[in-house]
Amino acid sequence: MAVAVEYYLLLSAAVFCTGVFGVLTRENALMFLISVELMLNAANINFVAFSHFYGNLTGQVFSLFVMALAAAEVAVGLGIILVLYRNFDDIDVRKATTMRW
Repeated sequence: MAVAVEYYLLLSAAVFCTGVFGVLTRENALMFLISVELMLNAANINFVAFSHFYGNLTGQVFSLFVMALAAAEVAVGLGIILVLYRNFDDIDVRKATTMRW
């Protein structure tokens, strides 16, 4: 019994909307990064679902590239969070506006 593509799309839309909600409402930089990861994983669900639906591996290969991009984004984001914590003793993204030239 195969699962229809529509269910994967609904799951992906729910995960993506959760990520967008997290980006728009959170002030914690770590939660911001987690929300961006949710949005990237929603895109991966779409790539893999359509790759399975059409019977080729293009979507799965592209999702591997997105995972590599997500790993690089986490590495840079954690560096930024460490600098935020070192300068402000907090990881609130609203305090970073004081870091102007």
